[in-house]
Parts: sequence; C-alpha cells; structure tokens
Amino acid sequence: MARYWIGVASKKHVQGGVLGGFAQVCHGKAGPLNRMEEGDWIVYYSPTIKFGQKEPCKSFTAIGKIKEGDAYPFAMSEDFIPWRRDVSFVKSQETPIQTLLDELSFIKDKQKWGFPFRRGCFEISQEDFQVIARAMGVVS
Repeated sequence: MARYWIGVASKKHVQGGVLGGFAQVCHGKAGPLNRMEEGDWIVYYSPTIKFGQKEPCKSFTAIGKIKEGDAYPFAMSEDFIPWRRDVSFVKSQETPIQTLLDELSFIKDKQKWGFPFRRGCFEISQEDFQVIARAMGVVS
C-alpha cells in the first residue's frame, strides 16, 4: 500500500531534483528516504524560491512517485555527500498553499500553518495527498 510524503525544499532545489529525477530531503539525511518505498508518492513544498534567501514561494512545486531501489549517497562536493532517492516526477502545476489550507487535515492551526513543514519531510494521509495532487492537476 502506497504511502504519501511531503518534502520541504526551496523551489530551485526542487527544480534540480525534478531535472535529475531524484528526491533529497532534510539537508541530505538518509533516514526519511529510507522510510519511503517503491510506489510511494512525494510532494514538494517550497517555502522560498532560493535556499538561504527570503523571497517567498509558499507553494507545492513538484510531485512524483518513488522508483525501485534504495537511497544512495551522492557526492555534490568533497565535503557534502547527501543521500538521494530516485523519483519519477509527473507533470504538474505549481500550487500556492494558501488555496488549500482549509482542506488539509495535517494543518491543525490555520494561523500557524507553516509549523508542520519545519520537520523537512513527513508523511501525510492519502486524502491530503489527493487534495494537493488534484490542485496540482495530477490524478493519482
């Protein structure tokens, strides 16, 4: 049975993952990726356009299905070797989170809706996934 995940990353980082066909979460930690299995789905939420900068994005920016295989290390530089997981991203449209706040059950406090995203990667219900996927133009 498929599980559903949200990964949090800047829009620019997400775009790199989509182009490369991989997921990378929580600054490259393996743990969250190891909990995912082939056939699971991941949706990316991007709080900002570019990592380390303040320009807001506040949108769901990509969606894809976890492919066969385990998480693996990838040397981005000599001293930064994050873990990745292969993903088949599907065509989708960027969707502002503000349009979905009232429909998402994992957002308990609508005034402090950003709180759950601080975890960097977390599991959501199939129902919440379907709300996001439909808004992004994806039928799962």
